[in-house]
Amino acid sequence: MISGPGYSLQATAGLALCLCLLPAHGAAVEPANQPIVAATMPVATGGAGLGMAMRFENSIYSGAGTRHDFVPIYIYESKRVFLEAYRVGLKLRETPDSRFDAFVAYRFEGYPYDRIPASLAGMANRGPGVDLGLGYQQRYSWGTLFGELLSDAGSGSDGSEIRAGYRYDLALGKLQVQPQFTLAARDARLNNYYYGVRPSEATITRPAYEPGGGVNAELALSAAYRLSARWRLIGGVSATRWASGVRASPIVDSRTQLAGHLGLAYDFSPEHDAWPEGRPLIVKALYGKATDCDVAQVMLLKCTSTNTVDQTRVAAIELGRPFIERLNGWPLDFVGYIGLLRHNERGLQEDSWQANAYMKAYYYGFPWSHRVRTRLGMGVGISYAERVPYVELRDQLARGRSSSRLLNYLDPSIDISLGDLIGVKSMGETYVGLGVTHRSGIFGTSRLLGNVNGGSNYIYSYVEWRM
Repeated sequence: MISGPGYSLQATAGLALCLCLLPAHGAAVEPANQPIVAATMPVATGGAGLGMAMRFENSIYSGAGTRHDFVPIYIYESKRVFLEAYRVGLKLRETPDSRFDAFVAYRFEGYPYDRIPASLAGMANRGPGVDLGLGYQQRYSWGTLFGELLSDAGSGSDGSEIRAGYRYDLALGKLQVQPQFTLAARDARLNNYYYGVRPSEATITRPAYEPGGGVNAELALSAAYRLSARWRLIGGVSATRWASGVRASPIVDSRTQLAGHLGLAYDFSPEHDAWPEGRPLIVKALYGKATDCDVAQVMLLKCTSTNTVDQTRVAAIELGRPFIERLNGWPLDFVGYIGLLRHNERGLQEDSWQANAYMKAYYYGFPWSHRVRTRLGMGVGISYAERVPYVELRDQLARGRSSSRLLNYLDPSIDISLGDLIGVKSMGETYVGLGVTHRSGIFGTSRLLGNVNGGSNYIYSYVEWRM
């Protein structure tokens, strides 16, 4: 391994820039030190997937033990945009055998949040980061070469990293296997931030230390088993050999870091079922108020009050496209939505925007649906807030818990056809209803969601129509 304060990324820049990233019709290569949960869930262009995985990792920090992490899986692949579990980006150029991307990615590094080991006691927290990146890949008959250039965009480490490697896709009946080898050249700022000890943090047993730049090597094996046309069982293991400068840090005791994951995912890609003819654009407008009720209580009609102390409100416009209509002949549709929501904070803090992206299932097989079509819906996806909503800050501070702008998103709803209700056939696909916009951190189990335990709920009314 190459390491030391004087090491420069320039030595490997030429190599990385002439290597490449992943197959044109699949999820991105999972780089070193990141959870390899999306690489085995490829979707066709225009497709999507949802799932969940549990990730296990022996922490590199001394005394931190084995870490467990819930990773929600969100995947979407269009001609220009992609979403892959922990990264979102644009395809700048794509051919059948190559791809050039620009993306924003979450960095799964940082101190343990729930149990600080003695080795880190008294040190300033180093949390996960957000990287801006460029990636390029080239696929050959003998495998795929890939490369990435990453730079911290979250004002944490201000560090950079170059990754280059090789991957091979192997199909064995219903089993898809992907062995991968990656070299990751990290600069001194990145390593010093996460694995160094500042002079102000030094003790008798923990001297000041700067690991400097270095190169990590990773071997990984990920796999997916096709349980049915749409369901996938996914899993993988990896081993990362850290640079000698990092291994010598007084807060590090793991020379080789082992990790694994196991999960389940559902593929919404249209290659299994024909797209609905014409794929109409769906428009949804909603307005709602904050509630102190839990989302489960609202769904069971045990609590529906919007009479809160702060009286904060939301309004949103969402656009959707049908993915699947009448799955397997059942009265069950799937629709993908993106939306822009505005928080009216009633002077408690500045108003702000929130972006939501989710997949929603609609069931309409009720005995009376031939007269008045009634739908029960459940949406699952992600939500990113420009500013953490006031109700979340209020509740999390009261509980002594952290908050996050990126959270999981749920959208349960019930609606009826306005056309059926008033007897206007042309408005049969216009719906009015009630729903809940819900943000949560999945009980503090996910690093991707800031390890947040809590969230917010707004009960809203809406109208939805097809263009």
